[in-house]
Amino acid sequence: MAATRHRPLAVPAVRLRGGALGRWQRLNAEATIPHCIAQVESSGVLDNFRRIVGESDAAHRGFVFADSDLYKTIEAIAWETARSGERRHEAWLDDVIALVARVQEPDGYVHTWIQGVHPDKRFAEQEWTHEMYVAGHLIQAAVALARASGRTDLLDIARRFADLLDDLFGPGRQDAICGHPEIETALVELARFTGEERYLALAAKMIDLRGRGVLPAGAFGPQYFQDHVPVREATTAIGHAVRQLYLNAGVTDLLLEADAPGLRAAMDAQWASVHERKMYLTGAFGARHRDEAFGDDYELPSERAYAETCATVADIHWTWRMLLADGAAGPARYAETIEREVHNALAAAVDASGTRFFYANPLQQRPDRHSEENAPRQRTSWYSCACCPPNVARTVAQLGAYVASATDGALWIHQLADAEIDLPAPLGSGTVRVCTEYPVDGRVDIEVAGDVAAGAVLRVRVPSWSSASSLEAADGAHPREADGYATVPLAPGAHYRLELDLTPRFTRAHHRVDALRGALAVERGPLVYCVEQADLPSTLAVDDLVLLPADPVSGEDGTLRLRCAEAAEPDDLYRSGQPVAARGEHEVTAIPFATWGNRAPGAMRVWLPTP
Repeated sequence: MAATRHRPLAVPAVRLRGGALGRWQRLNAEATIPHCIAQVESSGVLDNFRRIVGESDAAHRGFVFADSDLYKTIEAIAWETARSGERRHEAWLDDVIALVARVQEPDGYVHTWIQGVHPDKRFAEQEWTHEMYVAGHLIQAAVALARASGRTDLLDIARRFADLLDDLFGPGRQDAICGHPEIETALVELARFTGEERYLALAAKMIDLRGRGVLPAGAFGPQYFQDHVPVREATTAIGHAVRQLYLNAGVTDLLLEADAPGLRAAMDAQWASVHERKMYLTGAFGARHRDEAFGDDYELPSERAYAETCATVADIHWTWRMLLADGAAGPARYAETIEREVHNALAAAVDASGTRFFYANPLQQRPDRHSEENAPRQRTSWYSCACCPPNVARTVAQLGAYVASATDGALWIHQLADAEIDLPAPLGSGTVRVCTEYPVDGRVDIEVAGDVAAGAVLRVRVPSWSSASSLEAADGAHPREADGYATVPLAPGAHYRLELDLTPRFTRAHHRVDALRGALAVERGPLVYCVEQADLPSTLAVDDLVLLPADPVSGEDGTLRLRCAEAAEPDDLYRSGQPVAARGEHEVTAIPFATWGNRAPGAMRVWLPTP
């Protein structure tokens, strides 16, 4: 990574042992990944491949990009293999990779919707056919599998497709971009793994073609495809949220690897646009259902939030790359954003069984809201557009990758998770052990063992919301510095302790977020809380609660106790401008947003009105 200051650690080098993230990875391995394997069979994804080679007579099922569900599932298996060393799905991989190989055409092309339904549209309608998007997920799965286990059969397939793309659309040849960005970051990753610079050049060309009118505008306009202005001039996040964030991940990947004038400034501006004016409190993105898009600045309605799970996944990818690139916001800001996303929006997307999912993640649900196809009242086992479930699986399998990074002379801990971290060369050959039940508990113990390079230091992020802000050691306190990290020697036998203040706190939104005027949310550590109808008596409705200013009280079970009144308003839809009338007092249970919807469908809200 030529332009990076921070260097990522290999997935096997960070082992999440216990704690919230470690338990989630085990659930992912034991339930979510097997569920995805079963669903790509039952939903017809594998039959779509079989029918191309005469092994099934079923009609094509699913969207034009359904092949990507298979590739994301394979990527999840790859990262789980890298994490655990287990190869429990090898026989399945043998079968499905051999199937993809049979479907691949001699020139490298493979895309079952085109091959089996519309061969006349091959590379003819790039704004909708998702051919390069699907190829991107194929490439990412193939590289992950090769990195995880040395297995290269899928990589051979992916390289043939990438070579076809380069032959057709590389520098000096036809101009083409995909309506759904994703291929860009995959090509950069392929270049990293293979050393082939032409893949990097192809990614750079595709990024440079954005905003040049290569794609038809379509019903939603060119901004839907991030094709409205050149990338270097695009300083505001706009259009389809997932597409914008995947594109930004690819752009940042490119500037990590190559001299790319103007891209860093654009990405810094875009990151500020997304996270300072368009991010939900839970770390979700996308205010509009119609085109799955970002809204205007501060357009963040709670009950109509689209907040697609894939947008949070895409932003985790992008924000991590911005951390590695030493972007303008600083490593602590990027790491804290990832923490918010992982513990809230991403965690809420899957239920406690690991087999039911949300596609959209609103911050309020009214009691009478009807289910929509991609915004149901309760999680469902799969979707006709099933991009989110395998995206969750592949992200959770590699959560350890976001825990730490290295720079010259320093190991940085960005995520406070129960983990064992192998020191990368040249920092030594020892380990750093982190013991914690964070975010339920604020105590974080860190021990250093084994050989460590002389003069090496450990940099530990101390969250900005904690009033307790020092790393304690035998030689005294090491305070949080201006960049958000405390610095201590990386010395064999050293023991450090961080005691974070997890006192619940009220949060208010910027005054321009009209949907949230006069309302407060409650947070504890990195967790956003909500009130769910399941915790209220039948005589008290979530939508009638008025939050009183008394300090929330923490319960031993991870819940909070809030003091609320009940709105006592007349039935008139509109009336004279008087303050909200409220009556009585009630102790109300608030639960982590990540856990809502695990009991029964019903009303829920994060933001509560105040008197």
